[in-house]
Amino acid sequence: MSEEKGYTIERSDAEWRESLSPDAYRVLRHHGTERPGTSPLNVEKRDGVFHCAGCQSPLFTSDTKYESGSGWPSFWKPIEGAVRTTTDRSHFMTRTEVNCAACGGHLGHVFPDGPRPTGLRYCMNGVAMDFHPRDEDGPAVE
Repeated sequence: MSEEKGYTIERSDAEWRESLSPDAYRVLRHHGTERPGTSPLNVEKRDGVFHCAGCQSPLFTSDTKYESGSGWPSFWKPIEGAVRTTTDRSHFMTRTEVNCAACGGHLGHVFPDGPRPTGLRYCMNGVAMDFHPRDEDGPAVE
């Protein structure tokens, strides 16, 4: 992503391609979507933090994850300042796209049909995130 967009982590396309799996590259750098129900993060129940697979910035804590029935990992709130949103008008619809605030990677979309207290459903591509479990002696690896 370009500096004019204000992202603190920048890499060339070749660097992104080299550092990410093909699926993560397609989703994070080209706004792809993984097939529903395919991410191991759908069933992740441990205490910890979900990080951007591109830059390892913390995005969501496990206490905001819930089962939405959508087939993608879902959260009702991101970590403060961890994500940015933009209007996505692709595929003949208008949605709110969610990007990593540090590297600009595409994470998924947010919808106004989530649980309290926010009423939001951050529907994320699991391949765009890595999970860092909280160790027994302290915070999740950050």
